[in-house]
Amino acid sequence: MAFHQTAGAQRYAFADLRELMAKATPLRSGDALAGIAATTAQENIAAKLVLADLPLKALLAEPLVPYEIDEVTRLICDSHDAQAFAPIAAMTVGEFREFLLAETTTGETLQRLSPGITPEMAAAVSKIMRNQDLIAVARKIRVVTRFRNTLGLPGTLSVRLQPNHPTDDPAGITASILDGLMYGCGDAVIGINPASDSLAAISDLLRLTDGIIRRFDIPTQSCVLGHVTSSIELIERGAPLDLVFQSIAGTQAANASFGVTLALLKEGREAALSLKRGTVGDNVMYFETGQGAALSAGAHHGVDQQTLEARAYAVARAFDPLLVNTVVGFIGPEYLYDGKEIIRAGLEDHFCGKLLGAPMGCDVCYTNHAEADQDDMDSLLTLLAAAGINFIMGVPGADDIMLNYQSTSFHDALYVREVFGLKRAPEFEAWLEGLRITGPDGRLAPRNAAHPLLAAV
Repeated sequence: MAFHQTAGAQRYAFADLRELMAKATPLRSGDALAGIAATTAQENIAAKLVLADLPLKALLAEPLVPYEIDEVTRLICDSHDAQAFAPIAAMTVGEFREFLLAETTTGETLQRLSPGITPEMAAAVSKIMRNQDLIAVARKIRVVTRFRNTLGLPGTLSVRLQPNHPTDDPAGITASILDGLMYGCGDAVIGINPASDSLAAISDLLRLTDGIIRRFDIPTQSCVLGHVTSSIELIERGAPLDLVFQSIAGTQAANASFGVTLALLKEGREAALSLKRGTVGDNVMYFETGQGAALSAGAHHGVDQQTLEARAYAVARAFDPLLVNTVVGFIGPEYLYDGKEIIRAGLEDHFCGKLLGAPMGCDVCYTNHAEADQDDMDSLLTLLAAAGINFIMGVPGADDIMLNYQSTSFHDALYVREVFGLKRAPEFEAWLEGLRITGPDGRLAPRNAAHPLLAAV
């Protein structure tokens, strides 16, 4: 189906829905690299006008990636809940935007609609929304998950404590973990990106983090971010694994570049569930995503990177994850060129993920060759806190010395907690107070060099 729009003396034509969605996307370097971005601001506005008048049903009728060749498309189509979709079935994309922003549309309403919203619908409506619209709608939605604590409750913000080390040195990792705990971080997960992908190295890290959690009876979970096949093998060997991690993307071919299929993700989830290590819930999966992943794998099918990112959240929600993390600026300036593009992408990702029912977090980050700096990250962090994000990263000094990129620090988490009055997961908050790391108000207690956590170094 072709689309047309006249603006002044210029008539714009869009060959199909795939081109219309790409041209309506706010400018970003990845779509320009793929040769699918709007070439002028006028063309971008023309595409938005057409998209706003498009019936939501059209996004169901014309899959952007063919059903026959893509298992992600099949998942989206086959799991679509027509009954949940019914209240918005007669709307256009523009009318859907107005509905989302209406004061009478509550978070509970949006949660009921979620099974009927496809990622293409979420992506389409985000393309005609301002940043404040993305924040206003996302903050209505709370996606609550549980393993050893409860994440995503209203008025809370959790932190993944990320104690990476370039050689997986146990002493260095332990010091970073204890440092983060003393700053009140780690309720989302203690998550390590291993420098080595050997099963022995990953197993050692799992036993290290499990030992710290058990020694101090910490109500949190750990994860070593290896491949799902490594997690399955380690579970079979009896390793103390809490969460199964995997990077995912929005097309079958992109996931194949990660070495995963939907069947393999299901196998990983079932393996983790069999351990019954959760104490308050059984959300056992941790997924990471990022705009540009499909393009970098040559697996984008001519679809814009933001829409494909939303499709990754459809994959995630099918496996009831504890955490979904958009690592927004990590892939580099080839896909998100500067601070403005990174900020917009982070807000889009959070909005689309929450609308689809995913428990969204964000690694507010950039690589050192991007046109971005820590002030840009402060802005995105603040905007995401206003939008009600579930969790962020806590990296010593905001500088990951193993992955060599810039993220957010333990101090940054203290900043957003203070500004927005946000608490941690309730079980973790009680643990911190019990160990006198924080006071009853959730603020850090004075540092005590004789504290039992510090004595463990």
